[in-house]
Amino acid sequence: MTHDRLPLLQVALDLAHRRLPVFPLRGKRPPANCSACRDTACGGRPHMRVPGPCRCPLPCHAWAAATTDPGILTSPAWAADWHHATTVAYHPGGAGLTVVDLDDPVAVAWAREALPATRTVSTTRGEHWIYSGGMQSANRVRPGVDIKSLMAYARWLGPGTGAMAPLPDTVRALVVRETPLPAPVRRPAAVSAPGGGGTCPHRTPAYLERGITMAEQRIAGARNAVHATVYSVFLAVLSAHGRCGCLTEAHIERLFTAAGAKGESPRHCADAWANAVARLGV
Repeated sequence: MTHDRLPLLQVALDLAHRRLPVFPLRGKRPPANCSACRDTACGGRPHMRVPGPCRCPLPCHAWAAATTDPGILTSPAWAADWHHATTVAYHPGGAGLTVVDLDDPVAVAWAREALPATRTVSTTRGEHWIYSGGMQSANRVRPGVDIKSLMAYARWLGPGTGAMAPLPDTVRALVVRETPLPAPVRRPAAVSAPGGGGTCPHRTPAYLERGITMAEQRIAGARNAVHATVYSVFLAVLSAHGRCGCLTEAHIERLFTAAGAKGESPRHCADAWANAVARLGV
């Protein structure tokens, strides 16, 4: 094991000492299945969150392999995976925790209004809110919000700040009551305008033109949280003009071009547009 990977193992051992089950990650993914476990030969199906009777000594079962045993973490069987690891992962549910993964500033803003304060960890694009108590895991319970607890894993990004609060019913209800949005159609090259059909409230074509120009200016003026700004602009444009059929492909192209000039990829633009359409139901 090279010297630069030793700190990761030490972090893992410190977490294990605090009864947090851990395992190595390469990027955001666990190690690939070994030959004994590949194609569910061992009987388990970790990719489907179904544990099996596998007794494999390797960490290729993601959350199911997470452990607090220092003997396993430092065993020769795990040495190669620590050598290639880029970060440490942990199994929140195994420690009686739930992570509310907020993937963008819009999701963070929602959490600050809707959820009780708790321990918070900054991520690349958003925040992890950590509560005491386990629950069913689920993805996309709201736009940009995942729940990671039982049968899931999260990256260790530091201890965070703030006192950890008990898991509130508000978070549990997200899995039970909230309907996840469908995955956006990823068509960066061509996103269709809504069909419309409602009564047009615009007195002159200049009203729509002025709205698109103001939207372009708002995107261009964003100094930070560009993705959140693009999403909110798309939402505003669709709210005002998405139901009457006035928007054209040319208008959408102008909005995407403005977002692209601020560094947004075509895929991210398509995602933001699809999420705005789904939220408004236009």
